Amino acid sequence: FKFAGCPNDCVASVARADMSIIGTWRDDIQQDDTEVKKYVDGGLDIVNHVVMLCPTRCMRWKDNKLTIDNTNCVRCMHCINVMPKALAPGKDRGAAILLGSKAPIVEGAMLSTVIVPFIKMDDLTPLYELAEKIWEVWDEHGKARERVGELYLRLGFANFMEAIEVQPVPQMILHPRENPYV
Repeated sequence: FKFAGCPNDCVASVARADMSIIGTWRDDIQQDDTEVKKYVDGGLDIVNHVVMLCPTRCMRWKDNKLTIDNTNCVRCMHCINVMPKALAPGKDRGAAILLGSKAPIVEGAMLSTVIVPFIKMDDLTPLYELAEKIWEVWDEHGKARERVGELYLRLGFANFMEAIEVQPVPQMILHPRENPYV
């Protein structure tokens, strides 16, 4: 297990932990327009250093106003890191749970996969229960020296998710199918 307080993931849990718990939020980014204006007046090229570097292009700078399409925000923290006085994570905070990363030993490096996009962390019981389900499946089906990420690749991600009783969500899909008749 590795715990990261925010999506910056300074502990590199996405690359090194079988199970990562990363702090996140699910409501809108908090925005202080007065502070945004101070950054721009101070010389920040907001278009090239914030808007154009947003991975989902969910931000717009028009008529000296920053707008954020929060439904398309992936909470990468880039804009917040560039303008920490103007932007802040939302107030509805919790964690995302990821599973399956490892450093190269047997087959090569793997990065974690999101299995729970958001969970409130007020009560840790659901986290403990999920960890126990994962351990049970891993104990039952895992091979010697096999990490949990290798296990779910071998079993199939859908089968693994069914075994740990987690319902799939759209964030888990790498690429939509191209042939609708399959």
